[in-house]
Amino acid sequence: MAFQKAVKGTILVGGGALASVLGLSQFAHYRRKQVNLAYVQAAECVSEPVNREPPSREAQLLSLQNTAEFDILVIGGGATGCGCALDAVTRGLKTALVERDDFSSGTSSRSTKLIHGGVRYLQKAIMKLDIEQYRMVKEALHERANLLEIAPHLSAPLPIMLPVYKWWQLPYYWVGIKLYDLVAGSNCLKSSYVLSKSRALEHFPMLQKDKLVGAIVYYDGQHNDARMNLAIALTAARYGAATANYMEVVSLLKKTDPHTGKERVSGARCKDVLTGQEFDVRAKCVINATGPFTDTVRKMDDKNAAAICQPSAGVHIVMPGYYSPESMGLLDPATSDGRVIFFLPWQKMTIAGTTDTPTDVTHHPIPSEEDINFILNEVRNYLSCDVEVRRGDVLAAWSGIRPLVTDPKSADTQSISRNHVVDISESGLITIAGGKWTTYRSMAEDTINAAIKTHNLKAGPSRTVGLFLQGGKDWSPTLYIRLVQDYGLESEVAQHLAATYGDKAFEVAKMASVTGKRWPIVGVRLVSEFPYIEAEVKYGIKEYACTAVDMISRRTRLAFLNVQAAEEALPRIVELMGRELNWDDYKKEEELETARKFLYYEMGYKSRSEQLTDRSEISLLPSDIDRYKKRFHKFDADQKGFITIVDVQRVLESINVQMDENTLHEILNEVDLNKNGQVELNEFLQLMSAIQKGRVSGSRLAILMKTAEENLDRRVPIPVDRSCGGL
Repeated sequence: MAFQKAVKGTILVGGGALASVLGLSQFAHYRRKQVNLAYVQAAECVSEPVNREPPSREAQLLSLQNTAEFDILVIGGGATGCGCALDAVTRGLKTALVERDDFSSGTSSRSTKLIHGGVRYLQKAIMKLDIEQYRMVKEALHERANLLEIAPHLSAPLPIMLPVYKWWQLPYYWVGIKLYDLVAGSNCLKSSYVLSKSRALEHFPMLQKDKLVGAIVYYDGQHNDARMNLAIALTAARYGAATANYMEVVSLLKKTDPHTGKERVSGARCKDVLTGQEFDVRAKCVINATGPFTDTVRKMDDKNAAAICQPSAGVHIVMPGYYSPESMGLLDPATSDGRVIFFLPWQKMTIAGTTDTPTDVTHHPIPSEEDINFILNEVRNYLSCDVEVRRGDVLAAWSGIRPLVTDPKSADTQSISRNHVVDISESGLITIAGGKWTTYRSMAEDTINAAIKTHNLKAGPSRTVGLFLQGGKDWSPTLYIRLVQDYGLESEVAQHLAATYGDKAFEVAKMASVTGKRWPIVGVRLVSEFPYIEAEVKYGIKEYACTAVDMISRRTRLAFLNVQAAEEALPRIVELMGRELNWDDYKKEEELETARKFLYYEMGYKSRSEQLTDRSEISLLPSDIDRYKKRFHKFDADQKGFITIVDVQRVLESINVQMDENTLHEILNEVDLNKNGQVELNEFLQLMSAIQKGRVSGSRLAILMKTAEENLDRRVPIPVDRSCGGL
């Protein structure tokens, strides 16, 4: 028996045909009616969560072990898997979910951070008269509106500018964007509009001015993807789902159906990755929602199953916030190789991406230098020549594996499905694959519908439309003010907590440590330039964080914002986690090493550090070399040919600057390429050359030495003959 379904939109009449028959105004009215029908199942039909707070991981493991049989077992803790668990448990089904790594550790935390229908998909739908693409956009726009409603603390509308450099493109793009608004219907966030050249430059002053004709601004949604994924998982846990991260499926369990004599999947053998303990989890229905690892689980069921996943790597980079306006993004609709690049403000930084290249499936995707430079070159094409786009300004980079799928029941097995596919194997394993972040809820709904039909489960229709996620119900835009007033938090920290935890921010504030200062009263930061506080580490453990990597990448987003800042925060994070989880010294060291490896390989630290190596060329003018040598020798007073911490301390003391030894050691270590505890003249010249080329930026040693030199020069005594003699 096989049951398979593409997107829910396939049951709707093609919008393009209707628009031509009914006319645009009647079509818009029809679309509003279609959208409103989706909200028939009101969220208030769902009973209140069974748990005020998510149960501990230990309690969840006991539930997995001691429950005789679940209705649904979901494999995979990404957005789709967690969405399936939430959809199932809110229908009254006994639900379990296991994830080999952490929730959102894969593709779901490495997205472009957009909640969107897909402007480019609509363009293709129109140009190629592709009804499937049209349906996908329509469904995604409906889901975009729902996601903005159910998690208002984690998401918000974002205006995105499409700059236009040819007059004929202005009406062309305007019509396309207006159609995007029209397809959204009542779910249109805000109406798109046209800007003149001068107004476009007011909104986006760093934009390339030459040949700019004007711009079109449209609206999509933006979110904190890993925190959104976690909110779905926590909400499912509160409604009674037994969810556990770091639980690996070793094999699938099967039993013989007494009616048909065929083998049916009846659960999974699971292994606790943290302890090594193994046990069986039995279920009437098993759902494979493992994204890029779809085929791995399919082959557990049937070793001869054809591969359906065609993985594609999407690389993103993060740059300082000054590269983009605080509240407007940019879309490059046609890059040099035909791809689309977004350039967006996110968490007070700027995110740029993505690429789209074939890749192998791996648990640890690494951003390549080639992809990083491709994105930087595209950014240069759109920014003013006044803005120097430097390689050294890449603060973090990551690669996410997008699981494109072929339809296993399609006659054309080479054809990639742009939408999601629900497939049921002969033994009853349900696989949900493909799709996009925005449509996770409708994908989950289709999957659970298929599970109910295939396995004769007793449950009603989906109830997740309008169902608030963890932290969203009592959130308001002014909630942060209460945090400032009631707890004495900094305004920036309070805004961050409200935007991360929603109405649960008060629980984090209650855990905050006293600073010992007049202001702020509580809220000790993990690193000075980011609003993350130590209390979030303690609270993160309540949110199932088990490792330091969980904390720096998905409970906080430090690793995605600045790898160096994340590395600086690591020792304190490990210390706090160790205190809560009773780690010994060996475990703490192991966590530090694992987290540093994660930053080095998966978050772009390796690519960043390779911009300055002991093989780096020195490409400086003779005059520059002389200038930098003089600066170096102000520190190397003994003419040793190298400087040490002692040399730097001596100069700083002479200009009345105090800096602790650990910080100085970190600063010198960034430039000490051969790691011998000192910085040679050659290493310093390599640093200054890399800075001039834009490969390195924000070097603390370079800034420190320049500042010290300027202070020393100002303190040179004025000769008597320049002061008219004096007495």
